[in-house]
Amino acid sequence: MTTMPNTVPADLSTLDAMPRVSLYPAPTPIEPLPRLSEANGGASIWVKRDDAHPLAFGGNKVRQLEFSFGAAEAKGADTVLITGAVQSNYCRLAAAYAARLGMACHIQHEERVSGVSEIYRHSGNVLIEQLLGAEFHSYPAGEDEGGADRAMEALADRLRAEGLTPYVIHLGPGHPPLGALGYVVAARETLTQLGEMGLRPDRIIVPSGSGATHAGFLFGLRALGDQTPVTGICVRRAARLQQPRIIHRCSEIAALLEIENPVKDSDVVVNDRFLAPGYGHLNLPTERAIRLAARTEAIILDPVYTGKCVAGVLAAAGNHTPSETVLFLHTGGTPGIFAYADKLSAVAQRS
Repeated sequence: MTTMPNTVPADLSTLDAMPRVSLYPAPTPIEPLPRLSEANGGASIWVKRDDAHPLAFGGNKVRQLEFSFGAAEAKGADTVLITGAVQSNYCRLAAAYAARLGMACHIQHEERVSGVSEIYRHSGNVLIEQLLGAEFHSYPAGEDEGGADRAMEALADRLRAEGLTPYVIHLGPGHPPLGALGYVVAARETLTQLGEMGLRPDRIIVPSGSGATHAGFLFGLRALGDQTPVTGICVRRAARLQQPRIIHRCSEIAALLEIENPVKDSDVVVNDRFLAPGYGHLNLPTERAIRLAARTEAIILDPVYTGKCVAGVLAAAGNHTPSETVLFLHTGGTPGIFAYADKLSAVAQRS
């Protein structure tokens, strides 16, 4: 394992003073994956198990929502509004937070994935959201973040007219990146665990979609003086679009925390090799990653985020020696596999 130079940690007192609602026991475990490593060849693969959060099937959005719901409670909100893909993990967990905190939840489903089945529209995350009591709305576009946020604001205005106090969780750039703060905290948690374990990864790999997890985790590492390389595996947009997005997200985090941005542009590394044919669609490397992780380690990956991320992990690990270590962040998304039952059944039958 390579020893990376550290710098002086930044003052994160502003982060610790911000309103926050935590609904999970931390920390999530870091585990070795020896059988997956052996089957793949190359570096030793480890996993940070954010899929292990117990709240409504867990995942990375549990962390991202704690600051949003902290802000909602601070404003006296009784209703939260959120927008996302039909099978959005973010929407599922927003509904879970709302249920636990006694709030109403309105979910706006965007049409991000083409050619989907009725299974996709009614199972997985959608079914869980229904059980949690969320109310559904539709938005016809899938790549119009500004329009989707404006539609939520219009709905919030209607709810205010009805006497409610809504809080909108914005996903597009241009709003305070509260979701990313959960992964600044996660970076601190991870560094503490790695120090206790005597483990220093040669690279950390994360999915890169909205950018909150990727930017927050990278920002947290650099703010705490850690220089471990981080690669974001693109799951929604091409690298030429994703890299400037992450750079901008990091500058937004710095402004929110009122500290100097510790992330250099060269720190932002993204890989879109496993993206095609696009968001929410399978490809052969992702299918292989899903099968291999399940059959060697009983680790369940989804087609949208973690399957593509681990396809990137396997490729990166194959380019390293057995003495080196690759750590990946398992961001969950397990309910989503049931929305892809028709496609994953065929994947499971292949050797």
